[in-house]
Amino acid sequence: MKYTIEKLSKILIISTIIFVFMFGVTANVRAQGNSCEIVIDAESGRILHSLNEEEIRPMASLTKIITCITVIENYDVTKEIRIRKEWTGVEGSSVYLKEDEVLTVEELLYGLMLRSGNDCAVSLACSLSGSIENFAQKMNELAFKVGAINSSFKNPHGLDCEGHYTTAKDLAFITAYAMKNELFRKIVSTKKINIGNGENARTLYNKNKLLTNYEYATGVKTGYTKKAGRCLVSSSSKNEFNLICVVLNCGPMFERSQELLNSSYSNYKRIKLLSKDKAVGEIKTKKGNILPVYVKEDLFYPLKDNEIKEIEYQLDIDKNGQILEKFNQESGTIKILLKKQLLFERKIFTIIG
Repeated sequence: MKYTIEKLSKILIISTIIFVFMFGVTANVRAQGNSCEIVIDAESGRILHSLNEEEIRPMASLTKIITCITVIENYDVTKEIRIRKEWTGVEGSSVYLKEDEVLTVEELLYGLMLRSGNDCAVSLACSLSGSIENFAQKMNELAFKVGAINSSFKNPHGLDCEGHYTTAKDLAFITAYAMKNELFRKIVSTKKINIGNGENARTLYNKNKLLTNYEYATGVKTGYTKKAGRCLVSSSSKNEFNLICVVLNCGPMFERSQELLNSSYSNYKRIKLLSKDKAVGEIKTKKGNILPVYVKEDLFYPLKDNEIKEIEYQLDIDKNGQILEKFNQESGTIKILLKKQLLFERKIFTIIG
């Protein structure tokens, strides 16, 4: 069979397109199969998406998330630190600290989180706790406190180290905890800031491209080493629905994170299950009168459309007959179930005073 040059060109173009398409699909499958992913609701902790979320992995500079919140919770962020020579020149990403320059702890935290400064991490750990080992102990204590039981931290920067590891799930819950802190939220959402003075003044730009490219982004941290691959913990807020997303060893980490966040917002709605301003039931007082009962805080939970109708409430009223007609008296509990499984149990009270 004879082919003209025009026909051969068309065949070549079509074959190339098919090859590129097939290679792209295969590469994507491999990337997802070898990566770890999780999306959680920052408020309730519900897991909205997961893939290999409990696999032990290196996490590169995502380590600095727990470094940052450990510093904020344990030390005075207004304290000034004079940089020592041995804290400079740390391998990897850096803000190029100089011997004898003076910065506040807070300024170093911006260098840590926006530019992933390994020199900032070492300076914070050594100046505040005396050594990397002492500081790592505080990091591990905090991890245990928030339930990150499959993590082990050996340094404050995340450079590959034996015994230094975490899981996507642990990182998500560490980040959800950290995001409750106002200063942490402020730092990780900052796109640009000036730190230092005089000849040591420097402008820092955040490496997290989602803060610029994704309208709902609120943080948090990028990471990379050859062993860990490209890693990202991101946070977002849409109509007060706050999510945490973690991807480990993911080449298109920004694109994949945005895809996962959008998918979670599409599949779930933030539903108010309890309102502090609305009575959840009524009780009979010792005098025989009827009083409404309330919870003290609003309660929200992410649900799929088909789950909303499967929510049940069970009111457990104090049956001892000792309820008096006064403000704020505890008078039982309310249970919330999804598909017959207990989600929450909250105390109920007489009229809130």
